[in-house]
Formats: sequence, structure tokens, C-alpha cells
Amino acid sequence: MTVTLILVRHAKSDWGTAVADRHRPLADRGIRQAPHTGRWVAEHVDGVDLAVVSVATRARATWELLAAHLDPAVRRTLSEKAYTFIGQDLADVVADLPGSARTVLLVGHNPALEELIEIATGRSVPMPTAAVAMLQLRSWRGVTDGNGTVLAAGRPADDQWTVQGP
Repeated sequence: MTVTLILVRHAKSDWGTAVADRHRPLADRGIRQAPHTGRWVAEHVDGVDLAVVSVATRARATWELLAAHLDPAVRRTLSEKAYTFIGQDLADVVADLPGSARTVLLVGHNPALEELIEIATGRSVPMPTAAVAMLQLRSWRGVTDGNGTVLAAGRPADDQWTVQGP
């Protein structure tokens, strides 16, 4: 049996606000981008068992806008460990996911997301703001074995795809 990991990079953040990185909000463009990602997930994913969201303000706001298009019963957990810019740190988060979850959505940051995709699949996939990448893995613990598959990758807000998916 395989598992599905949906990676979402937070939507465009507002660099004009004088706050610490962790507290940076979404820009107006980001507020417009995130719902497109949510609609894409709703149309292409059979259901999400768990959402793991970085504690950063921009990631939480992206999740809220995206989640409006998903089943309200999706369990969400805020993760301090997902607030990282290192792919191996995100791989550790994925390896610790519960075995009962078959489909997990993770909202995080670059370059960690791009590095995680490469660790999991051996492929280099760009993750601009509000991008989504859907990966199929053998297991959560096997995330670092490099045998994962990129099923889809791109930015729904402007219909740009690196890998056209399901």
C-alpha cells in the first residue's frame, strides 16, 4: 500500500511588513493565490486525512484559505518542526506521520519543500509560492529512500505545471 503526500508552499507573503519572518503575513497576491490551490486539491485528491501546517503566519493563512475548499473534518496540526528551510528536517516530519493517515497535506517553506521532493523522489521540482506537489510514497518512514513518484507539481493559481498530474 502507498501513501500520498501533498506539499504546498505558502502563498506569496508580504515583505513590506516590518515583522519577524515567523510573523510575516500574506500579501494581497497570496490571498488571491491560496484558494486556487485549495480548489485544485479538492478536485484532484480523494480526501485528506491530516494537514500538517508550519506555525508561520503565512503558512497558517495559506492553510485557512486552502481549507475552505476541503472537507471541514480534515484534522489539522500546527507544527513547529515544519517551520524549517531544510529538507531533511521536513523528511523527519514526514517519517513521523501516523501510519493510519493515507493522505497528508503539508504546508511549508522553501527551500525545504524542494529539497524534500528531491530526497523523496530524486527529482528536482520548483516550488514557487502557492505551488502544490503531489507525491506517492511507499510509506511515511520510507520518505528518504528516493523511490517516491511525483504525480503532479505546479501552481494552480496561474495553471503552470512542471508535472501534469491526475
